Amino acid sequence: MKPFRKKNTSWSKVGKWYSKLVGQKGQYFHQSLLIPGFLRLADLKPGSSLLDLGCGEGVLARHLPKNVSYLGIDTAKNLISYAQAKDYSLKRKFQVFDSTKPFNLTDKNFSHAVFMLSLQNMENVETAIFNAAKHLKENGILILILNHPCFRIPRQSGWGIFDKNKLQYRYINRYLSPLKIPINMHPGGKNQKFTWTFHHPLSFYSLILNKAGFDIEIIEEWTSDKESVGKAAKMENRGRAEIPLFMAIKAVKIKLST
Repeated sequence: MKPFRKKNTSWSKVGKWYSKLVGQKGQYFHQSLLIPGFLRLADLKPGSSLLDLGCGEGVLARHLPKNVSYLGIDTAKNLISYAQAKDYSLKRKFQVFDSTKPFNLTDKNFSHAVFMLSLQNMENVETAIFNAAKHLKENGILILILNHPCFRIPRQSGWGIFDKNKLQYRYINRYLSPLKIPINMHPGGKNQKFTWTFHHPLSFYSLILNKAGFDIEIIEEWTSDKESVGKAAKMENRGRAEIPLFMAIKAVKIKLST
């Protein structure tokens, strides 16, 4: 596989905007799908410990049970500052680390680790997953929550309509090839700022998890629960119910990564 040319993938340049967008409780899908789905899959118990890799401004930390210890890491210093400011009453821990480079933590035996919509913004996915493995105890749980890698590929996928039978479909232009894709965070605005997303097929994640010493336990696909109204509602609701927005992978660490 041809390596990607290195890019600055830090969200520091859009940190203030993103923190305001997420708010205290998270955006709609944080609240309706992502965080409830994570909590169900993780099945956190009293005394569980969670490493949140690419934690951003810490939205997940604010939804955890108080008896779960937590460390959120992110390479964007200003996002960590926003996370700490929003978390003033819960006293969660946040640190500035790059998940794709070697880092040392005092606690190397977390019971759980998660990438909550962060892994696809990281250029070196393999190192990030190996880092998660190094800080998980044996039989620890790793959860990847992704924009669906089969159906939501920026600039390479989208909705279309068959005019004859008025059916909405999802088109995919590219899938198997690894892609580095610039994302304009303020389309149409005067001060356009770009972040990067990195696409890989599902088989890539399976391979890397296996190499890092994980067994995949569950794969779930999550659809939107929003509903359209108007003349196109039936078509749009059917398409929305059939094409998932997100994919969640729950994996168990069964051996030390090499």
